Amino acid sequence: MQIIQSIQNRIYTLRGERVMLDFDLAALYEVETRVLNQAVKRNIKRFPDDFMFQLTKKEFEALRLHIDTSTQSMSSQIVMTYPIRRPNTALPLAFTEQGIAMLSGILNSDKAINMNINIMRAFVAIRKIVLQQQDIKEQLREIKERLSEHDVQLSQIYDAMENILDEKASQRKWDERNRIGFKPNE
Repeated sequence: MQIIQSIQNRIYTLRGERVMLDFDLAALYEVETRVLNQAVKRNIKRFPDDFMFQLTKKEFEALRLHIDTSTQSMSSQIVMTYPIRRPNTALPLAFTEQGIAMLSGILNSDKAINMNINIMRAFVAIRKIVLQQQDIKEQLREIKERLSEHDVQLSQIYDAMENILDEKASQRKWDERNRIGFKPNE
């Protein structure tokens, strides 16, 4: 379970997709990033744009800032292998879930196969969490609707109570009025 948690910490959302970066995958597969990227380039037809894309400099800088802050806050829990600086290297590649599945076909070591299984489990776990959050959002929406209905009903009850109290107050005033005219037996 800890390996899945470690993998989940390396999954980012970029361009609306959940992705993992080439250097994270290389660390998990226990190969050099250069070797992983060479294998991808040799099989580039297997990686269309929706399976893999290269980060822009702006995206990488923003992500590096995020990685630096998250590793500082979690460094006592999990050992991270993120490089702080990548001098004179190309921008990293980002692989979607389908791209990672495709990697299993080109990286054929036992370690790569086992790690790919764990990565797929991590993506499934994240998908379950997202579905649970959507279910919770739906439940909250239903509760909010019920509360608004209750507000209307409570408002109607308050109005009815106010009308009853007004009627009783006016009846009391009518009963306690000063009578004029003939008063027998006084």
